[in-house]
Parts: sequence; C-alpha cells; structure tokens
Amino acid sequence: MAAPFNVEQFALQLLTESLFYDEEYGALGNVSLIDKESVRERYLASYDPDRDTFLIEEAVEWEELDADEDGEVDYALAVDGEEHGTYGTPEEAAEVLMALARDKNLAPSFMILFDEETG
Repeated sequence: MAAPFNVEQFALQLLTESLFYDEEYGALGNVSLIDKESVRERYLASYDPDRDTFLIEEAVEWEELDADEDGEVDYALAVDGEEHGTYGTPEEAAEVLMALARDKNLAPSFMILFDEETG
C-alpha cells in the first residue's frame, strides 16, 4: 500500500528542484518568499556559482511597487538584501525556505534568471 500523500514533502521537492543552476545556459532558479500583506519579497534563494553554495537572503530594500499594469511581477522586488544563510545542498535551503514560509506566512514565487540578470 502506498504512503498517504504528504503536502510538505511535495512542496519541499518542488522547492529543491527550483533551486537549480545550469552552467551551460547560465540559468538559475530563484525562489522568493512573498509577504502578502506588504506585497513585497521578504526572502530570496538561489545557487551562487561564485561561492558554490545555495544562498538565502533577507530583503532590506525594495523597488517601488508598480501596480503591475505590464502583466509581470505583482509584488515589490528586493533591490538589496542581507545574507540569511548559506547551504551546501538545495535540500537544506528548501527546508529553511519551508520553515520561513510557515513561520512568517509567506507565499512562494519562482523565476528563472540568466547570468546577465544576476550581476
């Protein structure tokens, strides 16, 4: 008999697989945790190829929220952050993201970034 469906394991796997880096294409997965009340990014997570680690940053400064008339992002993007932690594997970073989301009632957002967008 199969184990019952586990929503937390499902979400952890999605977060883990979202934190990818593709050196050939210079693409990386960026996961943001969004505060629905303030409508802005609170935490950002991605792989840092320069340091060969997975990084979570806490946002400390944001761009002006443009009421999304262009159909893109509908929350204020962080323009500056402080290191929250570094992790050796995407699984470790995903677990921290889940704990932050649960503790602070944050929603996930995912975007693919390319080398020219990360620097």
